[in-house]
Amino acid sequence: MQTLIGEQEIRSAVTSLGKQIASEFCNESVTVLGVLTGSIVFLADLIRSIDLPHRVGLIQASSYRGATRTPLKLRINDSLLPDIRGRSVLLVDDIFDTGATLSALLATVRTYEPRRIQSAVLLWKTGKSTVDIQPDYHCFQIPDRFVVGYGLDYNDDYRHLPFIAVLDHRDV
Repeated sequence: MQTLIGEQEIRSAVTSLGKQIASEFCNESVTVLGVLTGSIVFLADLIRSIDLPHRVGLIQASSYRGATRTPLKLRINDSLLPDIRGRSVLLVDDIFDTGATLSALLATVRTYEPRRIQSAVLLWKTGKSTVDIQPDYHCFQIPDRFVVGYGLDYNDDYRHLPFIAVLDHRDV
């Protein structure tokens, strides 16, 4: 595997994003919603970088199952969602690829009547979007490569890596 984004670079970008979000959401009742399972490492670091009172919640979305690199039918589980009615929501996901997951998540979250909703992703694959939305915040734009680490996985492996790496055929 080849390192694409190093641990220190990630730490710096996440800290910077947290400061930006704190300044833009000041004086608001904020809930940060992490998308399970890929965003969990990013979510943990990001919420420690957002220096303002906020709640944390979870929602689950899955389109990859098992040892596949091809997305399947998207499943959303909103049973873990806290009460967000009237609150500002920051939806945090690991990667913006085609945008289909983020689009579906935003539509689902809107049904719970938040005051406003913004999105943040760690990685944005450029040139892959199939929808008319973009994340409001992102840390890195990356090429169209299959990546793992810092919460992203292949067949539930590699999430523990403190960096982002590109898999090659020897890694699977």
